[in-house]
Amino acid sequence: MAWPYFLDCGRYFGGEEEGCYDPLEKLRGGLDVEEVLPSGLPPTFIHFIHHSYAQMVRVLKRTAARCPHIAKTYSIGRSFDGKELLVIEFSGRPGQHELMEPEVKLIGNIHGNEVAGREMLIYLAQYLCSEYLLGTPRIQRLLNTTRIHLLPSMNPDGYEVAAAEGAGYNGWTSGRQNAQNLDLNRNFPDLTSEFYRLISSRGARTDHIPISQYYWWGKVAPETKAVMKWMGTAPFVLSASLHGGDLVVSYPFDFSQNPHEEKMFSPTPDEKMFKLLARAYADVHPMMMDRSENRCGGNFLKRGSIINGADWYSFTGGMSDFNYLHSNCFEITVELGCVKFPPEEALYTLWQHNKEPLLNFVEMVHRGIKGVVMDKFGKPIKNARISVKGIRHDITTAPDGDYWRLLPPGSHIVIAQAPGYSKVIKKVTIPARMKRAGRVDFILQPLGIGPKKFLQGPQRSSPGLQDPPRGAGPYREPEEAGQEPLRARRQPGASGSKPWWWAYFTSLSQHKPRWLLKY
Repeated sequence: MAWPYFLDCGRYFGGEEEGCYDPLEKLRGGLDVEEVLPSGLPPTFIHFIHHSYAQMVRVLKRTAARCPHIAKTYSIGRSFDGKELLVIEFSGRPGQHELMEPEVKLIGNIHGNEVAGREMLIYLAQYLCSEYLLGTPRIQRLLNTTRIHLLPSMNPDGYEVAAAEGAGYNGWTSGRQNAQNLDLNRNFPDLTSEFYRLISSRGARTDHIPISQYYWWGKVAPETKAVMKWMGTAPFVLSASLHGGDLVVSYPFDFSQNPHEEKMFSPTPDEKMFKLLARAYADVHPMMMDRSENRCGGNFLKRGSIINGADWYSFTGGMSDFNYLHSNCFEITVELGCVKFPPEEALYTLWQHNKEPLLNFVEMVHRGIKGVVMDKFGKPIKNARISVKGIRHDITTAPDGDYWRLLPPGSHIVIAQAPGYSKVIKKVTIPARMKRAGRVDFILQPLGIGPKKFLQGPQRSSPGLQDPPRGAGPYREPEEAGQEPLRARRQPGASGSKPWWWAYFTSLSQHKPRWLLKY
């Protein structure tokens, strides 16, 4: 018999021979079993192997336990088969957003059979912890100024299918989808089509596009829902999705501006910045910079091993387009190699090729400008819009009023605005060699209460064109004893007495308005 999951049948009841069976034992996959490292190995040792789901969870939790002051693990949800989507985060104060600290996320294994990214992020987590403890200045500076989130496996169910076939035997598509047979990188809302519709309308906002209710009528994977919910929990600025099958870095848009074109250059308003982000990865990757056209990814050599996604091949429902159009986050896609499930002996070389590109890319979050938007009393203004002239894509401030705007070098006109406040415009210049975000704060002044006074005349304290009923609301004017109510004073008297504005209009001589004749 199967005991309820909350009862430890093995401890309080009988063994399997007596009929005690724990239904969650297979799901846990031995997560509670400690993995013992071979004797004589230092704690900083990285084991370059393929990690099963249970092994991956153990490594991430052990890494967080070794560096509790800078690392923490947390779950963003579960896969269709119930596996935790485990994230490890690195920060000076793990578990909380710090003012002015940008947030980066790296996601691997969105396609279950593309496993190199999964292993690279597991190795990266161990590397960041070890190098921080060893006092490496670059890593300590990075983790003290950046909050980094690593999700090694977005599709653990698909990985199990691919791993069952094994490295070298895995087919091109076996395990690609999740357990529902959904391609997770085609499962996000198609906001790109909506962007193309809005871009032709002058004045329409083309950023932070909401998700249509019709999207939820379709089949949405729990892994997709988890990532979308995760995006709303932190003000992510930069992201990368790690894939396999080629050797190139692609950037949005992934969906062609002409839906009938399979390949068509379709840039975002931030084309220049996206090219800089893609080059930050490709330019320090030794194989991407290899001049041989016969190598893996050699057909992208003339492009510098980077390409606009839709110019490569067009598809809808991608995660990168969704990040850009629904949030403040800029995401690129990195194809790590032509072999989707490489053998274990190739993993160390893959790590050596991608360690520096990963670090260099994460450091790009500190390019452009950052700052705080506040009112005249120093109170932060959340959801204020930061616009850049010439770039039709705004970003918004976080709940603490802080923002980060990735921008290429050069001069930019930056505008901060929020409902109820006057806009503030500043000109900023970003030097080409500047590797730290420039600080640009904005103090917004509240708009005046009441209508604007276009006529010179008696000054009035009326809050609007229509007064509230007598005695109602905070703007009621005090009435002295024996004085007529304000509304009565505004109307011409029954005895023919003139209203309060009569003197002004009669001074206009021949320019009197015709409606004045009835008085």
